[in-house]
Amino acid sequence: MIRFYNGKVLTFTDGISITDGEVWTDSDLISYVGPAKAEMPAFEREIDLKGNLIMPGFKNAHTHTAMTAFRSSADDMPLQEWLFNQIFPYEAKLTDDSVYYFSKLGIMEYLSSGITSSFDMYFHNEAYAKAHSDTGFRTVICSAMNNFDADPTNIEREYLRFNSYGPLVNYRLGLHAEYTTGMDRIEYMVSLGEKYKAPMYIHMSETESEVADCVGRYGLRTPQFLEKVGFFKYGGGAFHCVWMDDEDINVMLRNKLVAVTCPASNLKLASGIAAIDKMAAAGVEIAIGTDGAGSNNALDMFREMYLVSTLQKYKNMDAAAGDAYRTLKMACVNGAHAMGLPECDDLAVGKKADLVVIDLMQPNMQPPHNIAKNIVYAGSKSNVKLTMVNGKVLYENGEYFIGEAVEDIYKNAAELSRRMFA
Repeated sequence: MIRFYNGKVLTFTDGISITDGEVWTDSDLISYVGPAKAEMPAFEREIDLKGNLIMPGFKNAHTHTAMTAFRSSADDMPLQEWLFNQIFPYEAKLTDDSVYYFSKLGIMEYLSSGITSSFDMYFHNEAYAKAHSDTGFRTVICSAMNNFDADPTNIEREYLRFNSYGPLVNYRLGLHAEYTTGMDRIEYMVSLGEKYKAPMYIHMSETESEVADCVGRYGLRTPQFLEKVGFFKYGGGAFHCVWMDDEDINVMLRNKLVAVTCPASNLKLASGIAAIDKMAAAGVEIAIGTDGAGSNNALDMFREMYLVSTLQKYKNMDAAAGDAYRTLKMACVNGAHAMGLPECDDLAVGKKADLVVIDLMQPNMQPPHNIAKNIVYAGSKSNVKLTMVNGKVLYENGEYFIGEAVEDIYKNAAELSRRMFA
């Protein structure tokens, strides 16, 4: 058992609540949240928070972790050119080794940003899952069915394998995108969803041209087309959701879909600004993702939260838009729901011990008028003191405890990058 004491505890059970207290973990679960007790059990370790904040970890609800391989290799170009002319050709050179080590590199960046789980859509999933099992980091894999898959039936085998892989790995069904997937494969994915009564996920309405092209092919905007073919029959979610009209939002509501916004990537690729306030007002649950390091280029949840809130102020020309409390909940609670991990959405007895300690004793967190809003508007990765996943401390005070020396990960990633781009 581990005891975190002498600190402030942020929970989402009844709105956002910050109280003085402590948190105990037992194996992979939270066993106590509340004030100090006179009588206590024996602890393996006791961590004095010294007035700092303990809270649920952030969830990166859309990413392509191994795209750390392409960080700053294909910048300053529009999405379609970036994707088809730069990214796809180099992704064809990815190997199990490169996905393994570039995933580890991404995991390190997540941990230093207080992120405790990721929702990932990429390739070489065996190597990807092994990287997470070896480091102790939690992930949910999303299939990326598209026209380039040599064997589309492999997705069903992966669905069964990775949903029984271990406690840190889960798998969800998904398409890469409507514009990269022919109708026969879309129908196959719909049949898998029906077979397993499973939620489905997809990149959706990311650019204006994507929506226009879908209308040209099928006579419907992307969300409406996907609903018509039964893709969302069992719920799920969509990544980006930038170009959404009122009926698209109704599709989200009818099918109980989570929208995952990726503001930094959408800005960098000039895709647009998602209508977060409008979707939220309609009742759509919204989570936050970084997207991959090839298009962001950082994996930093603090930057994403700041952008989520401030971009809504600009989009609506209303300084009251983009409520920071809602944004913090999006990063912690809604992300867990998007990934199908309700057991990771809060600090409460019986929930998974996925948490982060935020250093409040730094200039950007003082004075503490409003700690929750400080995290969104002033917080940075420098405030992350400790990140715990599944009851294990994986990052603390700048050090990583992930089963391999940091220097070796950097060395292997650099060599694999040199070969890929030679």
